[in-house]
Amino acid sequence: MEKIRIDDLDSWQGPASVKRPLGQALGLMNAALNYYELAPGESFAFGYHRHEDQEEVFYILEGTVTFETGDPEDPTTVAVKAGELIRFEPGEWQQGRNDGDERVRALALGAPADSGETTILRPCPDCGDQTPQSVERADDADALVTRCVECRAETGRFD
Repeated sequence: MEKIRIDDLDSWQGPASVKRPLGQALGLMNAALNYYELAPGESFAFGYHRHEDQEEVFYILEGTVTFETGDPEDPTTVAVKAGELIRFEPGEWQQGRNDGDERVRALALGAPADSGETTILRPCPDCGDQTPQSVERADDADALVTRCVECRAETGRFD
């Protein structure tokens, strides 16, 4: 048996104000479980993305999350409110963000724990299109950055 307190876990750096790896702390072997808090304008992920081998379920505890899913060129938008869940199949494109004025709290469950290859798309100002991205530690080590795989331009910074 493992028992944890969410507030006792360190938050990981990324696009969300708070991301705490609950599954890791609990010793989950076959699933990933994360706790998130999103301030207005923040996202769960670094961009529009898909996990090749992992299905994901998001349970919204507080607030409303706007998810985009489907074809990256013409995504479908779905609002998910507190008390609701949304599931994404392995390989399904997705991005969830807080477009509201209230803070969002949510749990994300992914299985298997290893998501396989994750493909991330973000707009690249230099390429003029949405392009595949990598996530790297910034040179100053104070943030994570996304970079266009094609031209290496920095497309986002996450403190």
